[in-house]
Amino acid sequence: MKTLFKILAGLLLGVVLLIVALPFLVPVDYIVNKVSESVEKTTGRTLVIKGDKTLAVFPSLKLELNDVHFANIKGSEHADMVSMAQLAIQIPYLSALLGDIQLEKFVIRQPKIILEKMPSGKVNWQLFDAVAATTEQPTSAKGATQLPQGFDVSLGEVAIYDATISYIDHQTKAQYQLSDVELAVALPSLYQPLEVSGELVYQGQKFELVTQLNTLAKVIAGDDFTLGSAIDSKLFNFKFDGLVAKAGQDFSGSLDLKGDSVKQILTWQKIALDAKKDAFNQFELAATMHFANQKLTLTKLKLALDELDVNGQAVVDLAKKLSISADVDLGMLNLNPYLPVKPEQVVAQEDKKQVSQPIVWDDTPIDLSGINSLNANIKVRSTGLLFNEIKLDANALALNIKDGIATLDLTKFGLYEGNGIGKVLINAVKKPYQLSTDFKLTEIAAQPLLSDAAGFDKLMGKGNLAWQLTTSGVSQKQFVNGLNGTTAFSFNDGAIKGANIAALVRKAKDMLKGDLSAAKEGLNTGFDKSQQTDFSALTGSFVFKQGVGTNTDLALVSPLIRVSGSGDVNLPLTTVNYRLVTGIVDSIEGQGTTDKSTGFKVPVKIKGPFHDVKVQLDLSKAAEEETKNKLKDKVKDKLKGLFG
Repeated sequence: MKTLFKILAGLLLGVVLLIVALPFLVPVDYIVNKVSESVEKTTGRTLVIKGDKTLAVFPSLKLELNDVHFANIKGSEHADMVSMAQLAIQIPYLSALLGDIQLEKFVIRQPKIILEKMPSGKVNWQLFDAVAATTEQPTSAKGATQLPQGFDVSLGEVAIYDATISYIDHQTKAQYQLSDVELAVALPSLYQPLEVSGELVYQGQKFELVTQLNTLAKVIAGDDFTLGSAIDSKLFNFKFDGLVAKAGQDFSGSLDLKGDSVKQILTWQKIALDAKKDAFNQFELAATMHFANQKLTLTKLKLALDELDVNGQAVVDLAKKLSISADVDLGMLNLNPYLPVKPEQVVAQEDKKQVSQPIVWDDTPIDLSGINSLNANIKVRSTGLLFNEIKLDANALALNIKDGIATLDLTKFGLYEGNGIGKVLINAVKKPYQLSTDFKLTEIAAQPLLSDAAGFDKLMGKGNLAWQLTTSGVSQKQFVNGLNGTTAFSFNDGAIKGANIAALVRKAKDMLKGDLSAAKEGLNTGFDKSQQTDFSALTGSFVFKQGVGTNTDLALVSPLIRVSGSGDVNLPLTTVNYRLVTGIVDSIEGQGTTDKSTGFKVPVKIKGPFHDVKVQLDLSKAAEEETKNKLKDKVKDKLKGLFG
């Protein structure tokens, strides 16, 4: 027995001596050269170690290479795809014999990695084209690996220090770089949580990263595992906590993105934004998500920006054509903080008289082909909307996009004491695009609407508006030129502020009769903020054909006057040619009278381009009308004398 122990001890001593002597028997340069030859044969690129090389096998397998260079793809102006100051690996080999692999050290120092997309579209990280073409890799039926019983791995110092990673796209000329990259891996066991942490700098901004897996053993085995990831910086904070299931095919969890300033992010990206002080500041995006079978589902969706608070849910299906469905509550939507800021010099000149410029319709092609790339069913609600001075009450709309046709239904539309419904349809299946609108607004208060929308507060009363318009084209100019359809309006029991039309007409009549006192006072004496012309009804309609709107039925009914009008509004040429006729009512029954007759009439011409419309009283026509009326009176007197 003693002899046997001596033999075993001698064998063990021989193995140890062999291990210790191995680096002296086999030169390190020989081993490195063989590895380099194998790499070049496999990838077609060279692996060169220009610095010192150290190899030891006792008490641990230790390899240290300095100044390492891995060649880049042919045609690149950069010689190396990867270079590093040092690669150090240390493994206690006896732990492997015991089934418990311990990686004491795996450290890469100052690596520089260049990822390139060449003008041909080929990428330099595609390393094994030749091997892939000739060798079929065996695949597992389950896509998972069964770990041997009792097998485990423990990591010591596993890290990357001071790395630089660059991406260059020679097709788009885009370049990106991550610098000062430092990563550390903590894995005490395959059956304990794995943590990868580190930091990097991108475009001068530092980001800290942390990712955790509950156990790496579950990942290797293809079992479900939990995943947590966080990115922190001065610009924003991102966090995800969830579950990865079905061998990485199913993701679910909660995500949260928040920051203090959208402005700072845009400034960091060198995107100009002339925003107001109370706009584009704090933001947050939070949701519960589930991604499986190419479908992303977001529930408990919350989007906050400054004072805006949006809630809802959405589903994005990527299986075939992009499909989006959503149900969103916008809350009170105040858009004023996000409207463009007017330059100070423009604001200062707004009250000064400016020379109006002609309107020129833009003929730049509008691309609506994107409507064909997705299907959508989106419902949106809000408790109100504020845009400049325009105020809307609670409203709801539904957007449906299918096979290149988009339909927007305004199912609830409250504004200015009234209500409305409407529909917009866009057919983008082929050019020219087809557009149509159909709106009906009822019991709308005219004065606040026109005052908020156009700064015009001269029309009072409640009424109805409706339009059904269609057009086609691929630019603003073509849409205007192709406008067809009808519009109509009717207002009741209102007034036109700032003008006593009846008084104005009487003065015009007195001037025609030779009353110079009326001429001394002038025709403008009827225009005063304290004056107004009451009416019981104001109605009219337009028929549009190829962008030209024709009106023949404008009518204003007032206690003392009647106003009628007709003419054209030519949108393609941006001109108006209109004629109003104002007459004093013969009857004194008031606005309830059914007598439509008028005595003295004054025609008014409204004519010219939109930017320089002229409004003129046509006194010559008024004089002709007065002469005709006098002749009619004389004929009536003669007839009364004859027939008594």
